[in-house]
Amino acid sequence: MTSRDDGSTGARAGVIRRAGVGDFDRLREIEVAAGAAFRDVGMPHIADDAPPSDADLLAFVDAGAAWVSEVDGVVAAYLVAERVDGRVHVAQVSVDPAFRGLGLGAALIDHVDDGGGVTLTTFADVPWNAPYYRRIGFRVVEPTGGLREVVRREAEAGLDPATRVCMVRG
Repeated sequence: MTSRDDGSTGARAGVIRRAGVGDFDRLREIEVAAGAAFRDVGMPHIADDAPPSDADLLAFVDAGAAWVSEVDGVVAAYLVAERVDGRVHVAQVSVDPAFRGLGLGAALIDHVDDGGGVTLTTFADVPWNAPYYRRIGFRVVEPTGGLREVVRREAEAGLDPATRVCMVRG
């Protein structure tokens, strides 16, 4: 899921490196700050959702599937991924609102794209979700196989499947 042996690359507007345990507090700060925007689109329950726990983040770090983007030495965005149906699946990508517009999220997705395609699930009608991902090359697909399981887990976690879409690039 990465383009260099050490896991780091230069990004369009930042440096991408593997995330570590020392990043966890900052990743949660980013998640809370990025999530706050959901209040503006009538989704306060998403804004109030708890950020990932140490255990959740550690599972991604231990799997070598967690990256951060630093701008001037500050962690500004992060992405965690897993394998679903043989493809990289973006489990979460979040950008600190103070760093929006720099292409950090797209650069993180590009970084994990190993040429076999990338999938994600997202909100269909939130402007910085599905419409954004369409602009960077994703298309909506019906959930099958492992993606269907991802949708089921999201529903168990309280996300309404009627508001979500599965997307693929590549």
